[in-house]
Parts: sequence; structure tokens; C-alpha cells
Amino acid sequence: MSDHAPWQQLCFSDTSRKAAIREREEETTRQKKKKTASDYIIIQLEMSNRLLALRLATHSVKALVSRSGGIVSQGRSLTPIAARRGVVSMNFFSALSGLGTKKEIDYSQLTGLPMSFAKEAAEYAIQSIVPTKSKDGHSIATFAFGCFWGSELAYQRMPGVIATCVGYTQGKVEKPTYNEVCSETTGHTEAIQVTYDENEVTYKELLDLFWERLGGDATRLNQAGNDFGTQYRHGIYCHTSEQLQLAQQSLQEQQTKFRGQIVTEVESATVFWPAEEYHQQYLQKGGRFGVPQSAEKGATETIRCYG
Repeated sequence: MSDHAPWQQLCFSDTSRKAAIREREEETTRQKKKKTASDYIIIQLEMSNRLLALRLATHSVKALVSRSGGIVSQGRSLTPIAARRGVVSMNFFSALSGLGTKKEIDYSQLTGLPMSFAKEAAEYAIQSIVPTKSKDGHSIATFAFGCFWGSELAYQRMPGVIATCVGYTQGKVEKPTYNEVCSETTGHTEAIQVTYDENEVTYKELLDLFWERLGGDATRLNQAGNDFGTQYRHGIYCHTSEQLQLAQQSLQEQQTKFRGQIVTEVESATVFWPAEEYHQQYLQKGGRFGVPQSAEKGATETIRCYG
């Protein structure tokens, strides 16, 4: 029988409980300290992978929503088509499940001339070549102004343009894929590359079409239309010193039309990596809704940028 009063017994009981809890906490701390460096590295890698997965998934959703007809941009809410929400959700989780895997572009399967310049462009890219002329002796130009689908069709329709292809340029990673570029981790921007006959169309005329299509987005950093992000920054990427001079002159001329500062890049072209085959001549093939748009020279029908 205890010699202590009931209230003293309660105090001792509470003290013992606290002591036991403290002992367990100290033991837990000791066990944590026994974690090896390799365990810590594994934990950090797992955390990094989760963050990367979330980043890739977020950009996948942004790209999907943008091409579904709406995004939230610059404080303006543009509601995406309701019917696409399930697809966006599905692709969000697809992006998570696909972490660590990369489906490389099979450049050998890209379409070649006369339909597309993609196959020849891939040959140059693999050799780290920035060409000034195509194999058939035509000049080459590269432009970026937002989603490359509509941009490509605009140049396909231009008399004097021989061939076109879409892809990724001005980046730091070889053989980039669409998903990687959308993650904004490769430094690339979506661009189009065209070959043209200088006897039929001048580089200045190509520049005029560029500025016409870009419009007021010339003063918006990393944005063109409803597309935003570094992969949608606009630029003129020159293959010769003559192109560079003409591009700089055209930018100065355009600046007089704007109050804000034009943020369009004017730089020497770097390696251009063709995009996946399904992106090539996308609108001419039918686009998102399976309705082909005319690529005939001189066609004037309004270009539906997302198909």
C-alpha cells in the first residue's frame, strides 16, 4: 500500500508518464541521427522527383488548357471548354505517372520534302549545324511567335515559301520533346523554320508577315495570344549577318508603332530541333477537330490557331 496521499500518487503518475514520453522522444531522435547519408540522399531525391513531377504536370495542364481554348492569363480569366476538363485531369495524372520516362522523337520518321522540311532540319540538328541554305539551295529563316501551329500555316500560304516545319530552338538541351519544352527547363521556344526562294519572296516580306501575325504581343514578355511561358517567347532568329541586320532594322521600325518596349528577341539562330511528327503541318492535316485548313498559296481564310 502506498505511503503517499492520493494527490501525490497522481503527481507521481503524471511525472512518470511525461518521463516515458520524453524517453521515447529522445529514442526517436537518436534513431533519426543514425540515418545514413545515403538514406538522406534517397529522401531528397524522392522529394525532388515529386516536385519535378508536379512542375511537369502543371505545365502539361497549362499547355492543354491553353490549346483547349482558355487559360488564366495576366489577370484575365478565360474559362476552358467544359468538355475538355476530363482530358486535362487525365493528362495531369498521366504526367505524374510518366515521371522518369522519356519518349524520344524518332527523327528518321519525320516527313521530308516536298511536304515538310522537318526531316532535313533534323539531319542538321543531329550534326549541330545551323544551316544558311537548304540542300536544294534555298534560304532558311526561323521565327517564333507563340503556338507554332498557326504560325506555320501562315507561312505555308506565303508565295515563295518552299517548305516549313515546326520545332524548338534557342535552348540548351539536345533532342528536346514537347513535354520537356513545356516544362520550361530546356530553354527552348516553339518556333517555325521555313525555306524560301529569294527570287519570289524577300526576307523583309517574311519579317512583315511575322510582325503582322505577332501584333500587340510584341510588347508582352513570354506571351503570344493565349499562350504564355518562356516556351512561347517571340523572336527572330537569323541565319546570316544580312538577316540579322534586316531584323534589327525591322524591330526599330516596329518600335515606333508602340508606346511600350518591344521584347521580341533578335538573335543569331542556334540549333533547331524539329518537333514531333504530329505537330508538323498540324492545321493543314485537320488540327484538333479534324477539319483541314487550306495551305494553298495566297489562301486568305482565317486561320483557326488551335484547329
